[in-house]
Amino acid sequence: MIDYPTLKIIWWLLVGVLLVGFAIMDGHDMGVGTLLPFVGKDDVERRVVINTVGPHWDGNQVWFITGGGAIFAAWPLVYATAFSGFYWAMLAVLWALFFRPVGFDYRSKVHHPLWRRTWDWGLFVGGAVPPLIFGVAFGNLLQGVPFHFDERLVSTYTGSFWQLLNPFALLAGVVSSAMITMHGGAYLAHRTEGAIQARAIRAAVAAALVMVVAFVAAGVWLQSIEGYRITSAIDPAAAPDPLGKTVVREAGAWMANYRSQPLLWLLPALGIAGALGSAALLWARRTLAAFVSSALAQAGVIGTAGASMFPFVMPSSTMPAASLTVWDSVSSHLTLGIMFWATVIFMPLIIFYTGWAYRVMRGKVTAAYIRENEHGAY
Repeated sequence: MIDYPTLKIIWWLLVGVLLVGFAIMDGHDMGVGTLLPFVGKDDVERRVVINTVGPHWDGNQVWFITGGGAIFAAWPLVYATAFSGFYWAMLAVLWALFFRPVGFDYRSKVHHPLWRRTWDWGLFVGGAVPPLIFGVAFGNLLQGVPFHFDERLVSTYTGSFWQLLNPFALLAGVVSSAMITMHGGAYLAHRTEGAIQARAIRAAVAAALVMVVAFVAAGVWLQSIEGYRITSAIDPAAAPDPLGKTVVREAGAWMANYRSQPLLWLLPALGIAGALGSAALLWARRTLAAFVSSALAQAGVIGTAGASMFPFVMPSSTMPAASLTVWDSVSSHLTLGIMFWATVIFMPLIIFYTGWAYRVMRGKVTAAYIRENEHGAY
């Protein structure tokens, strides 16, 4: 069996992979939903937009569910603390997501303009709100979350929902929203043509530029934010004990990993180059390459946040010693080992099936297709 410290690192990487997978796979259909009311000017055009993601959006939800399940199983203390502290934010995500299944399935079943416009905006909410909230959540993680543990490791969150909406967190939300909008626009440009494609390209290019500016601004700002540093000795093979360490806060601590491992600068460089490359490729109408470049940008941005915080997963602003890390917030050695081999078996199957499904559904969605499939299309 793989040793315990190695499994802890592996699961940190796997959770990161799942987050990137969620951003790429579920992110592009959320980005399409965000753009829906703006790139589709009439009912037929909006049905074209919806049908680019309609057949597979629900399949992409597996990344969201798997990511949440992996956090629950691999990092139970993080799951419990985050879902209690961010309770109202998580409810807002779920409420926004409720619009998606109903909107996709019922939007075109009633031939009434008000009904369809209402569900168009519902799909917009379902696409735009989750990325914004996830970005705000990451912004708060980088600043520290107000929680502490008692002697029985029961966590208590001492903040409020409105405290989550601080300036730096909102800037992180802008990065996330623009990133997902860019990704959805790149996918939409690849699956459509004519006026819809032209509008999608303009929107995606604008979103890419906003993302780069906000991402760079957040990086500059982060250097002045107090990060976290472990000052006591850590035994990676020890049983989890989030109170068994000492932690200090100091400005610039989130940049320590980049100073010690300069190759990590490739991650933010990938985020910026991927977004700018996607914008340039879209302008040249190389839509598939633009989508791939946008996907690389997702990996770079998420990887940047993870590399900055490592080994911290959920720092505590009110009790720094209670901050949850890769070493002390995980499940048992046996649990991590069983989950690892289950992932080795099933993850390739998911990727293979997803690739096959997208190959089957490849091609442009056009207004002619919608008219020919009036009662069968979304």
